[in-house]
Amino acid sequence: MESKIEAATGKLVVKKVGGKSTVTRCFSKYPLKFIIPNKVGSSETDAVWVYTLTYGGGIVSGDYISCEITVADACTAVLTTQASTKVYKSLGSKSSEQILEAKIGSDALLAVIPDPVTCFSTASGRHESGEKWDFELYRSTNHIFLEGDQPLFLDSVLLEQGSITNIAERMQDYQVLAMVILLGPKLKQIQIQVQENVRRMMSEQLYLPSTGLRPHGKTQSDHFLAKPSFVVSCSAFGPKGIGIVVRIAAMTTESVYRFLQHQLAGMETLLGVSPYS
Repeated sequence: MESKIEAATGKLVVKKVGGKSTVTRCFSKYPLKFIIPNKVGSSETDAVWVYTLTYGGGIVSGDYISCEITVADACTAVLTTQASTKVYKSLGSKSSEQILEAKIGSDALLAVIPDPVTCFSTASGRHESGEKWDFELYRSTNHIFLEGDQPLFLDSVLLEQGSITNIAERMQDYQVLAMVILLGPKLKQIQIQVQENVRRMMSEQLYLPSTGLRPHGKTQSDHFLAKPSFVVSCSAFGPKGIGIVVRIAAMTTESVYRFLQHQLAGMETLLGVSPYS
C-alpha cells in the first residue's frame, strides 16, 4: 500500500526560516507542478506565493490530483493558479478529481485564490460556440474543521444533468457560480466590510420606491421582470460568527473578477498583492 506522501501528487510545507515564511518542503508529480517565485509584491510583506499548474493545460479523464499543504504558526501562504482550470470530458467511467487538504497553524493565514474551473463536454469546448453548462456532473465540497476534528463549515455544490431539465435550463442566463470563505481574526475587518458592502448592494438592487415607479418610468412589475445580472449573498458561520461565506451567481466572469478585486483589496497588506488584481 502506498504511503500518504507517495499517494499525494503534491505536498507543501511552509515554516518560518530567519523570521520569514518559507517553503521548506515542496513535492509534486504528474500531472501537478508548483511554481514558487522568489517574491510577489512588497518586500515588507511576509507571504510566500505558490502557483499550481497541470501539464497539458487542464485536467483530463481519469486525472487524480491530491495536494497537501501545511502552514506553520505565524506564517502566510498563498495558493493560486496562472489561468482557469480546464476540465475535459471523461471517457467511460473515468472521472477526474482534485483534492486540497490544508492544515493551518496558530496566527497563520492561507489564501487560496484560484481562477475559475471550466468544464467542457469536448476537448475543444468553447463558451463562444454555445457550450454552456454542457457537462454531466460537477461536485465541489468544502469542509473546514477546528482542532480535534470539530466540524466548523460543511458545504457541497452539485451540478448534474437531469432527466427533465438540464443544468443550462436551470441556470438560465447565469454563467458563473462562485463562493468566498473568509475566516480567522486576521480577516475580521475585511469580513465586516464585505458584509456591509453585500448588504448595501442587494438593498440597492431590491429597493422599490413607495410610489411604485422606478427611474425612467419603470413600474414595480417591470422591476420584478428584470433579471439581475449579478446576485450575491453573505452569511456568517461558526461560533460568534467567526467566518463568513459569500455566494455569487453572475452572467459574466468579468463581473465576478471585478467584485472580488474590490471586496478583497484589503488583503494586499497581508499578501503583498491584492487578490485578482
